[in-house]
Amino acid sequence: MHFLDTGFPGLLVIEPKVFEDERGYFYESYNARLYRDAGIDCDFLQDNQSKSSYGVIRGLHYQLEPHAQAKLVRVISGEVLDVVLDLRKGSPRFGESFAVRLSAENKKQLFIPRGFAHGFSVLSEEAVFFYKCDGYYEKNSERGIRFDDPDLNIDWMIPEGQRIVSEKDQKLPFFKLAEHEFKFQL
Repeated sequence: MHFLDTGFPGLLVIEPKVFEDERGYFYESYNARLYRDAGIDCDFLQDNQSKSSYGVIRGLHYQLEPHAQAKLVRVISGEVLDVVLDLRKGSPRFGESFAVRLSAENKKQLFIPRGFAHGFSVLSEEAVFFYKCDGYYEKNSERGIRFDDPDLNIDWMIPEGQRIVSEKDQKLPFFKLAEHEFKFQL
């Protein structure tokens, strides 16, 4: 398993070692010891899965402390553009976004530490998205930032006329007005 630095402290792309032959493939999608050795020491408590069609954009979502969540995300079928935004005040990358293509084919994962907003857009006809969380969902702590904030200038790789965004996500505040109190810690 390879753990790749993204330039954002704590944010890692994970490339598993895949064994393929005429029968198909096998890989470890999670191994607590290997992840701990790479600096990911989380007690994952909740698994979530969603299915979406082409053009869907979900996000940018996060939960406030004390209910913030670290996430380990991957795609089981299809392909998404996974996007995170660093909300940790004092971080060298505060207010900057990072994007990576995750797909069933490339089997990459993204570890997202607490203090990031998260979202994705579906690039394939359909995608099944899976993620582990180190905290439980807490509705009263749920917050978000508008996916199309012009100050963030995120390219979701979906033409404007083909975007499918929930009413809830369309009403989220822009980054400058969003509530977030995360502090950067090494």
